[in-house]
Amino acid sequence: MERYMAYWLAAVNIAAFFLMWLDKRRAKRRGARRIRERTLFLSALLGGSAGAAAGMWIFRHKTKHWYFVWGMPGILILQLVLAWLLVRRG
Repeated sequence: MERYMAYWLAAVNIAAFFLMWLDKRRAKRRGARRIRERTLFLSALLGGSAGAAAGMWIFRHKTKHWYFVWGMPGILILQLVLAWLLVRRG
């Protein structure tokens, strides 16, 4: 079971990182269809918060929006605390 969880987390973090890169790339083009902020947050909530936060800072994307600056690290911290509690308990 732990192996599948590790695969899931790797895949969703890579996807979240890629989504940040893709949206930044599209933001530079006029008229390009953007990725919804809801989708970016959903990728973080599904376990990709580390990838989303890394992509946000590496690509300097969405760093002027307070809800991203506080939200992505906040989701990451909550997920790390939850993981720690699950490991400690089990």
